[in-house]
Amino acid sequence: MSSHGHGAGHSSEGENKYIAIFISILALFLAIAETMAKSAQTNSITYNVEASNLWAFFQAKSIRRTNVETAADAMDIDIKLAKDPATKQLLEKRVADWRAAAARYRSEPATQEGSNELAGRAKEAEKKRDLYAEKYHHFEVASAAFQIGIVLASVFLITHVVYTLWGAALLAGIGILFTLIGLLFPSAIHLF
Repeated sequence: MSSHGHGAGHSSEGENKYIAIFISILALFLAIAETMAKSAQTNSITYNVEASNLWAFFQAKSIRRTNVETAADAMDIDIKLAKDPATKQLLEKRVADWRAAAARYRSEPATQEGSNELAGRAKEAEKKRDLYAEKYHHFEVASAAFQIGIVLASVFLITHVVYTLWGAALLAGIGILFTLIGLLFPSAIHLF
């Protein structure tokens, strides 16, 4: 009889080892998902700051362009009123310089710092920000699934209610699914 009791204890002990290994694997997946979530969150913040900076630079260029264009338009009136040919020529050169500066503020392909190029760069940074925000949300859902799965598997060790183990396995699958979505198809499902 004692060997039967001992055997039953051994079976439960062996089962507990497998559950402990399962919990360890869930903890590993949790650590991976949390690391990827933090990385995605950092990238999202970085690209958000970059986009904000580029839009601020865009606004500054647009304001400068508007000021220079306004000054050139105002000086056009002075040109029409100028009687002295030398003064007229000087004013025309000034207007031409201002209009050239305004055109440079609008588009400067060589430096990528014209307002047109800045807007394009800002939009690209916003796309990257949004992509990493999507990744972050998927990795956070995966992390939550792994955490709850660990709790349910731990509850099984105490209660031996098989439904808690099934729930842990289901949540492990959901965690793996959301980790893969975050890695491979972050824009496929929009959570938030």
